[in-house]
Amino acid sequence: MDVLKPRTESKELLVWRSLHARSELTSDEKYYYCTLEKGYEGELMFDKLTKELQCDVYILNGLLFEINNSYFQIDTLLIAPQKIYVYDVKNSENDYLYEDEKFRRLRGGNDIKNPLHQLERCETLLRQFLKKLGYQLPIDSHIVFINPEFTLYQAPHDKPIVFPTQLNQLFQRLNTIPSKLSKRHKDLADQLMAAHQNEYPFCKFPPYQFDQLKKGKLCATCHSVSTFQGDRRLVCDVCGHEETIDAAVLRAVAELRLLFPEKKITTNLVYEWCSEGEDEGGSRKRVVRILRNNLCARGYGRWIYYE
Repeated sequence: MDVLKPRTESKELLVWRSLHARSELTSDEKYYYCTLEKGYEGELMFDKLTKELQCDVYILNGLLFEINNSYFQIDTLLIAPQKIYVYDVKNSENDYLYEDEKFRRLRGGNDIKNPLHQLERCETLLRQFLKKLGYQLPIDSHIVFINPEFTLYQAPHDKPIVFPTQLNQLFQRLNTIPSKLSKRHKDLADQLMAAHQNEYPFCKFPPYQFDQLKKGKLCATCHSVSTFQGDRRLVCDVCGHEETIDAAVLRAVAELRLLFPEKKITTNLVYEWCSEGEDEGGSRKRVVRILRNNLCARGYGRWIYYE
């Protein structure tokens, strides 16, 4: 087992996470954001299992491809000697009923869009994509319901679905995969990673402006702006997570670049975004020190900005 592409948060999730912490979202927007966070948590749960595999496979996580103006995402892709395995991970919970090819929520709540339709589309596009790259390996794709609190009544027996109680069986089967990977498999992995798109171009966000967003440093763990700082460390008063002020300011810079790519990173911009503490002079000097030590300065005098 070799993880060639570790999982990272998507730009969409990172933007929504910031907006959730720094603005008042509508109920529908909050629901959408929570769905993104929950989905990512489920993918991380699946990653813990794939990292324990003993078979000879390459693991690529969080892929986004485009072919013929169509985009498709793959949560987890395994390249094995004779086959490619694709897993679409769902972190749904509660009880559902499979009826008329629909996943109906029991006892209120929202239904689930039939993930089998999405999986079928993904497999079709991936097959076209592989053929374009010169590969014709068979594809074995499954929906994985990772949350142990998920139940699907009247579940079909002939559909590629892995339920929480079947995860051990799934990985036992994967660990029996015979033979070894070759250079051709590594070449395929490299081509897939090179073709990965870093950003889905059709993400939609609520409108936001710099002046309207809540200022302050976000906690790296719970993403709350409810933090206080000591002399050298930042401590979250919600979850207790600690980190250096330098690390928190650099994360704030990355957040600024994400939300406002058109803005130049200046001392004043970062200082205002972080809402640096009571000693204005000392805080500004700290921001200057952090920016100078970690970024490249451009320009002169009061026109200095950082890249």
